[in-house]
Amino acid sequence: MGYEVAPLSRLVEQFERLPGIGRKTAQRLALFVLDMPEGEAEAFAKAVLDARENIHHCRVCCNLTDGELCPVCRNPARNKSIICVVEDPRDVIAFEKTREFTAVYHVLHGCISPMDGIEPEQLKIKELLRRISDGGVDEVIMATNPTVEGEATAMYIARLIKPLGVKCTRLAYGIPVGGDLVYADEVTLKRAIDGRSEL
Repeated sequence: MGYEVAPLSRLVEQFERLPGIGRKTAQRLALFVLDMPEGEAEAFAKAVLDARENIHHCRVCCNLTDGELCPVCRNPARNKSIICVVEDPRDVIAFEKTREFTAVYHVLHGCISPMDGIEPEQLKIKELLRRISDGGVDEVIMATNPTVEGEATAMYIARLIKPLGVKCTRLAYGIPVGGDLVYADEVTLKRAIDGRSEL
């Protein structure tokens, strides 16, 4: 016979669904939430529901936002002639930490991966091509992760962009192959931006 409290088990199961959270960590988080004062627990639950309800994709760059446009697209000081293409909203956060990149982004929300059933049509590639076709774009920086999937995605998009007469560059390899942008430090990201090369 085992000891089980159904609401606690359900809470543990929900935490366990989060990426990188195993059973023991899920239990620790669930017990932490149970020990929160009622007001803090309500604020925590409200923050999750509020984020889920109000955050959506920016209509221009597909980054996460709670408005029509994300803060980067709303900023008139950003250089809109250069678009940095990234896989994930976390990559935008990593670049923004450098405080060096002054252009704009486009978030694909993944990369091409036939093994995982992710085809180009499932990514925000059409939206990128539409932005380029609207004019005013001089360069597209491919900043997908230096993995097999990231490289394949960069090459696929570069082939689509070439006929449009827009310069297409790739981040320099200051980022280790097989690594994720979100784990790179600010100096490495800055060197990768500065040393980008044309595809």
